[in-house]
Amino acid sequence: MPTLDRRAFLKGLGGATLALPVLDAMGAEITGKAPRRFCAMYTANGMSMPKEEHGIADWHWFPTAEKDGQFVFGKSTEPLAPFRRQLSFMGGFHHPSGPKADPHTCSDMWLTGAPLHNPKPGTYNTAGLDQVIAQHTKQHCRQPSLVLSIDAGTGFLSRTGTISYSLEGRPIPAENNPRRIFDRLFRGDNTSAKSQREYLRHRIKLVDAVAESAKSFDTQLGKSDRERMDQYLTSLNEVESRLIASEKWIDIPLKKQDYSHLNLDATSEGEPAEYYRNMFDLIALAFDADITRSVAFMLNREDGMGISDTFPLKLGLAKTHHNLSHATDKEGQLNFAKYDLFLSRQVAQFLGRLNEYKDREGSVLDNTIVLFGSGASTTHNPRNVPTLVAGGANMGLKHGVYWRNGESRLSNLYLSILHSMGIAQESFADSTGTLTGSIFGRA
Repeated sequence: MPTLDRRAFLKGLGGATLALPVLDAMGAEITGKAPRRFCAMYTANGMSMPKEEHGIADWHWFPTAEKDGQFVFGKSTEPLAPFRRQLSFMGGFHHPSGPKADPHTCSDMWLTGAPLHNPKPGTYNTAGLDQVIAQHTKQHCRQPSLVLSIDAGTGFLSRTGTISYSLEGRPIPAENNPRRIFDRLFRGDNTSAKSQREYLRHRIKLVDAVAESAKSFDTQLGKSDRERMDQYLTSLNEVESRLIASEKWIDIPLKKQDYSHLNLDATSEGEPAEYYRNMFDLIALAFDADITRSVAFMLNREDGMGISDTFPLKLGLAKTHHNLSHATDKEGQLNFAKYDLFLSRQVAQFLGRLNEYKDREGSVLDNTIVLFGSGASTTHNPRNVPTLVAGGANMGLKHGVYWRNGESRLSNLYLSILHSMGIAQESFADSTGTLTGSIFGRA
C-alpha cells in the first residue's frame, strides 16, 4: 500500500483545498502504532576479559557465573542490572572479514560487515545498518538519522571518526558538539512558515550548486584528494537530506519537552561523565520527540586516537584507554575493567532515560532496539566481540539471557534487528540467515 503524506490535500474548484482525514495509508505513527527506533553505540579497543589465572573473573565483561538459572552480572556491568529484563548479552559474534583486515579497522566495519576497501576498485565500505534503517524510517520523522561521535567528522582511513556509512558505502561525518546538535534538532524558528520555506529552498539550491561545482572540480584531483572530496560530497548529501526533511515538517510543531537538565556547554575536553550524559540525553530527547528513528554514536576511537583516549586518566586510572586494552597482567586488566564499569554507568543512565519517556504503547525503550558493543573482544581480537542488545519489547524481543551459540555472524544479528523493525530484507552484508531460537525468537 502506498504511504500518503500526513498533510495530503484534495483540490477543489478555484484551487481551494481540504485536508484529508487521518488514513491508514498515512503511516503507523499517525494511526496509533508506536514508532520503531534503532540506536547503535560503539566503544573502541574491546572490553576487559581477564585470563582465568588472574583470579578476577567477576570483572569479565561477559557474564561468567549463574545463580538460580540466571546469569550474574560482572562487576564491570553491574550498573546495567536494573535492566535485566530489558537487555541480553550476545556472545560468540564476529565479522568474517574481521580476521582478514587490519585490526584497527574494526570500527569501520562494525555496522557494515565489510572490510574498509572491497575488491572492486573505487568502492569503500558497504552500507551501515543504521543507514539501511534510516532509509526505511526517514519518511516518518524530521531527521533521517543522527550520526554522533566523540571527535566529529570522519577521521581518516583505518582510523575512522564515525561508525556510520551511507548506502553508497562512504563515511558520514559525525557531530560531537551538544549545542550544535541541540540547535539542529530542537531550535525553534519564529519566522513565518512562508519565510522558512523560502530560506530552506534557497539553501537546497545552494547545496545543489556547490555539489555540482565540486563534482566538476573532482575530475582534476589526485586519488587522495578525490577521497577527501568524496567525503565532502557525502556531507553535502546529508545536509540536503536534512533540509528537504525540514521543509516537510515546517507546519508540524515539535513536542513540548523539558530541556532544563541539559548542559549544552559540555564538551569532550571536559569531564567525561558530564559530556556523555548530555550526548545520551540529546539522543533520548530526539527519540521522545520522534525527530529521528536511527542513531549511531561512536563513544571513542581505535588505536589511541582522539580525545577519548585520555578519559581513563581523567577518571584516575593509570593509563590511556588504548594502553589499558593491551594490558596482560592482573592489575592492568582490572584497570581496563574499571573503565568498562564507567561506560556501563553511562549506558545505564541512557537506558533509564529511555524508560522514563513514554510512547503510546510502552516506554521509548520498549520501542527502541539499542545495540552496544565493540569491534574487538580485547587487545584487537576480532572474535567474540562484546555485544549487548537492549529494548525492543514491543518488537518481539525477549530479554534477560546471555545468548551464545558457538561462532555467529554479526550480520545475522543485524538481519534479525531489521526484521524486528519490520524491514523485510532478505540479507544484510554477508548474512546467512536470522537468529532463530534467540532473543528474537523466530525473527
